Parts: sequence; structure tokens; C-alpha cells
Amino acid sequence: MSSGIVTSAYIAASILFILSLGGLSHQESSRRGNIYGMIGMAIAIAATIASGAVHAYTTIIVMMVIGAVIGAFVASRVEMTQMPQLVAMLHSFVGLAATFVGYATYLDHTIELSGAEKTIHDVEIYLGVLIGAVTFTGSVVAFGKLQGVIGSKPMLLPGRHFLNGAIGIACIWLGAVFLGAESTLGGFVPLFVMTLLALAFGVHMVMAIGGADMPVVISMLNSYSGWAAAATGFMLSNDLLIVTGALVGSSGAILSYIMCRAMNRRFVAVIMGGFGTTAAASGDGEAREHTATTVDEVAEMLNEASSVIIVPGYGMAVAHAQHPVSDLTRLLRERDVNVRFAIHPVAGRMPGHMNVLLAEAKVPYDIVLEMDEINEDFASTDVVIVIGANDTVNPSALDDPGSPIAGMPVLEVWNAKTVIVSKRSMAVGYAGVENPLFFHDNTRMLFGDAKDSVEQLVAALKA
Repeated sequence: MSSGIVTSAYIAASILFILSLGGLSHQESSRRGNIYGMIGMAIAIAATIASGAVHAYTTIIVMMVIGAVIGAFVASRVEMTQMPQLVAMLHSFVGLAATFVGYATYLDHTIELSGAEKTIHDVEIYLGVLIGAVTFTGSVVAFGKLQGVIGSKPMLLPGRHFLNGAIGIACIWLGAVFLGAESTLGGFVPLFVMTLLALAFGVHMVMAIGGADMPVVISMLNSYSGWAAAATGFMLSNDLLIVTGALVGSSGAILSYIMCRAMNRRFVAVIMGGFGTTAAASGDGEAREHTATTVDEVAEMLNEASSVIIVPGYGMAVAHAQHPVSDLTRLLRERDVNVRFAIHPVAGRMPGHMNVLLAEAKVPYDIVLEMDEINEDFASTDVVIVIGANDTVNPSALDDPGSPIAGMPVLEVWNAKTVIVSKRSMAVGYAGVENPLFFHDNTRMLFGDAKDSVEQLVAALKA
């Protein structure tokens, strides 16, 4: 295939990737955005294989078939509650691939460069391996935290920031040694040592981040994987890989920044691995009583309500309660009750987690509102139903300066006339912080599996 046709195919794929990102910015167009992305990737792979840059066609095709089978099998078995783990795992693959490509490119003796060209090429290799290694281990640790294999609480080492700074300085010094090496062996040693430090930094960075902040970590690692892919594109002289990596890297960084602003955090602190590591929550040690309720009592409240706001959380995803919640919404709206949903920016385990669940259950897009759009409306709401959310509705974020989530904007559900909290027990949330909301005078605790509770509630309303 001629270089002109390959370039045209790459341009078409790049346009489709941009359209894909644009489509994913709205719920109504997200399906179309996914289709654009798949078509763009198919064009990119076909053009790359046909460009002449690939010679071992049999090996490539066999590897693609194996990868496709494994990917389809894994994706078909992953539930929505496990989607964040899948995303973290895929990020780790991108980082590992960038690291391997970096080493393969450096050890490729068929590439003969000199002067400024060689220096630039070596910089590309060094940065690609550095970003790839950090992305790989950081994503693996994020997967472990999300899967529950690793504890969700931040694990802080003494002198954490000093250690991070020392690793950064060491990597810069090793980079200078790598660029100044006169032989392949002389450059391999600093490259390998830097890789070990980068792998350790990826572990240390994510281990120091609390579980409640994992949505931002996933977004941040998404950005890292994009920049790793862009660095790989420079190493392989593949323009499309550079463009695609830059799109993913920049979009992930912008999303991380937006989420940090929504949570009143500093973006630099996230990058340095200092996110969610504030002081432990304070408490007065006094025993407090919660008020339990029943399905029949909640049904009676909803019968008398004219406005209802539903706040979904990760507990709703775990219980697979989105479809009964959709049925409840439809039933209340048929009775002219103003029903809306309030979505916190970090509800669930990754950005947009709750939006996807509600869209899957056919909840109308126009009644699903973000925190900034609906927070002021709680004061004029009759009933708020909190389903599986915890940290995102915790008043300690505003009232307790010593809380690990202090300063984080939350959904101020306690301002409503009545708050119904659907939980299995009084256990703390993913951040490990007690929620005073459960003990408010206007809060009623509806204990039990969220799906069963909502299904019973729908039946009670119909009766």
C-alpha cells in the first residue's frame, strides 16, 4: 500500500477517534461514539498491517486472533461492577507494551542514527519506558485496590514526599547518563535501573492513595497510558499512534483536573501521589442512635411526596439494583412525582460509572443531573433516597476539618425533608470514614439488599 493511502487512512482514523471522544461526552451520543472509535481502530490496524511496516504477517494475525479471543472472553464475563478493574488492567497492558517497545527499539541495531537525531530518539525511548513502567505498576496496584486484594486505605511510608523526590532526581540523573552512553551496554544499565525505580514509584504512588479517590486515579492512569502510547508512536515513527496517544493523554488529564476541582483537590497532589492522604477523621466518641424504617413506611412517604431525588452509589451497582430503581422511577413519574437523580463526580469506582448503569436500565437522560446542577434543590425536596452511596453524601466533608474527606464537595442530601438510606448495614464506606448522616433526625435507614428493598418498595407502591 502506498504511503499516500496509509496517510489518508491514518487521517480518517484520527478524525473518527476525535468524533468518538466527542460522542462519549454525552449520554445520548455515547453509543455512536463507541462505534466511531471501533471503526477508527479497525482502519488503523488494517492500514498499519498493509503499510509494509509489518513483515511477519502470520505472527501478527495469530497474535491478533489470540488477543481478540481473550479480550472477548474477559469482556463478556466482566460485570458492570468490575468495569473499573478491567479499565485498570487494560491501562497496565498499555504501560507494559510501551516499556517493551522501548527496550526493543533501543536494542534494535538496524536503526542507525547520529548526532541530534540519535539524542532525540534516545529521549523518546527513555521517556516511553519511564511513563510505561509507572503506568504498569500503578495500574496493577489500582486493580488490586478495586478488586479488594489490596486494602483501600492509603499506605504511607515515612518520608514519602522525600522518597518520591529522590526517585525523580535519580531518574533525571540516570537519563543524563543514558544519553551520554557511548555503547549499547553502557546505556542499558541506567535504562534498566531507571525502569526498576519507575516500577517502584508506580507502586508507591498508588498505594499512598485512599480507596475513595480511585475514580481520579483511574482517570489519571488513563492519561499516563495515553502519553505512554504517544511515546511509543515516536519510537516507532507512527503518526497515528502519536495522535491517538495525545488524544487519550490530554483527555485523561483534563478529566482528572475537572474531577479534582469537583472534589476540591489539587491536581499536582494527585500526580505526586498525595491524594486522599489527609489526617484521620476526628470524632467525639459518643454513641449515636440511628432510626430504622421499613418498606411500608417508605412507600407511605413516597405516596405523599411531590418531589423525589435518588442518589445512586457503588452499592447500587453491587446489588444490580439499577433496573428496579428504573421501575420505581417510572412508577413515581406516572403519578406526577418529580423524580430526578443526583450524580456525584466520583460516584462508583470510575468516572461515569453511575451514568452508564442508569442508561443501561433505560432511565431518561434528562432527569440524571450532576452535583452542581442539583445540590441546591435538596432543600425543596420531600424525599431523598440514597442507594448504596456513602462517602459522597457524608456531611463530615463540610463539618469536620479533620476528616480524610474534608473539603470535598458532597451531595447535601441532609437538607431534604426526609432522607432514606438503603444499606446492608451501618458499615463505613470505601474511604473508611463514619457517616454522621445516618444519625440525623430526618434520616431513616432501610437495611437490606438494595435490589430486594427497591423491588419490595415497587410492589408496595403498586399495592
